[in-house]
Amino acid sequence: MSVAAERLQLPFDRPNVLDLAPLYEVLRREAPVTPVTTPAGDPAWLVTRYDEVRELLGDKRLGRSHPEPERASRITTAAVQDGPTGTYESEEADHKRMRRLLTPAFSAKRMRMLSQHVQDLVDGYVDQLIAERESSDVVDLHTGLAFPLPVAVICQLLGVPESDRELFHALSERMASPSEGGEAHRAREEFSRYMAGLAESKRGQLGEDVISDLVRAQSADEGFDYAEMVRLCVGLLFAGHETTVNRIGLGVLFLMTRPEHWTALTADPDGRVDATVEEIMRLGAPGDLGLLRYAHTDVEVGGTTIRTGDAVILSVNSANRDESAYADAETFDPDRAERTHLGFGHGAHFCIGASLARTELRIVFATLARRLPGLRLAKDADELPVRPTITGGVSELPVTW
Repeated sequence: MSVAAERLQLPFDRPNVLDLAPLYEVLRREAPVTPVTTPAGDPAWLVTRYDEVRELLGDKRLGRSHPEPERASRITTAAVQDGPTGTYESEEADHKRMRRLLTPAFSAKRMRMLSQHVQDLVDGYVDQLIAERESSDVVDLHTGLAFPLPVAVICQLLGVPESDRELFHALSERMASPSEGGEAHRAREEFSRYMAGLAESKRGQLGEDVISDLVRAQSADEGFDYAEMVRLCVGLLFAGHETTVNRIGLGVLFLMTRPEHWTALTADPDGRVDATVEEIMRLGAPGDLGLLRYAHTDVEVGGTTIRTGDAVILSVNSANRDESAYADAETFDPDRAERTHLGFGHGAHFCIGASLARTELRIVFATLARRLPGLRLAKDADELPVRPTITGGVSELPVTW
C-alpha cells in the first residue's frame, strides 16, 4: 500500500474506537508531512510521525493565530479547533500571560490537595453504581462515573455551578459536532454568553476559583480584554471535562478488552496505576484530527516546505503509535520501557491541565481495580455507540461484575 499523489481527504475511516486508520502507519513511513483536505474542504498539512510532531509542537514559528484570519484554512464545521484563535501580533505574550494566570490553579501541588476530594467523589459514584447493580444486571459506567466525575471536579475548580452541568454539556456537544448552517458556532456564542453571565455574577463577590481569578486579572489589566477572558473560560470548561470523560471511557475499554492487564492492575492497584494511566494517555485517541497550528513563517520539516499561513494538523494520535518511537507501538502495554508520549502535547503549549487529568485518572482506575475487580463489559466494544463530536469517545459504557 502506498500513498497516492493526490491530496488525501480527512478524516480517515477508523476500524473501531480504539484503533486508528491503517493509513496512518503508511503515512508515517512514506509521507510524514503530507497535503490533505480538511473536513471543512480546505487545504492543510498533516504531520504523522513522532519526531516531526514533537518538533513542531515546540516550534515557535507555528501558532494558533493567523496573519489573515479570514483567509485561513478551516479544519472542521464544528466550533472547536476549527480555525485560528487569538491575535497574531500578540499571541506569544497573550499565551505567557494565560499560563502565568492559570499555573497556580493547575499546579501539581494544588492537584495533590484536591486528590482527597476526587477520591471521595469517585467512591460516591462507585457506591451508587453498586447500589444500582443490585436491581439491574447492567449499569452504565459512562453516565455513572466517566461523565459526572470530570464535570464535578472542573466545576469546583473553575467556580461553575454543577447544577448547570446539563446546560454546558449540551452546549459542548453542539459546539464539538460538525454541522451545516452554523449550528456549532451558534452553540459557541451561547456558551460565551453563559460564561460572560457567570463572570459578571462573580464580579461583586469574587471567590477562590479560577473564573474569579480571571475576572480579577481582566479588571486589573487593560491588555487582557473581556472577549479574551470569556473565550478562555469557555475553553477551560470545555477541555476540562471533555477530554477526561473520553479518556476514562477509552481506558476502561482498553483494560476490559485486554483482561491480562486488568488482572495485573487489580492485583496491585497502587503500584501499577501510574503506568496504566500513561499508556491510556498514549493510546487513547478520542479525536480523529489533531492539534491545529498555522505557520507564522516558512518552515522546513520532514523534507517539506510549509509556507507562511499554511494550516498544519499535528496528529498526536499517530505520533503516539510510531514504531520508531515505541516498540510494538500499537500494543497496549503499561509495562513498556518507553515513558514519553505526546498525549498532553509538548513545549510551550503542554496541557496546563495534565496534573488534573492524571489525578482523576489515577484515582478512577485504582478505585475501580480495588472495589470492582470483577468488572467486565456487558456489550461487545464494537457495538458501543461512538459520539459524533470531533473529540469522539463512547456515549455509553455498559458493564457488569
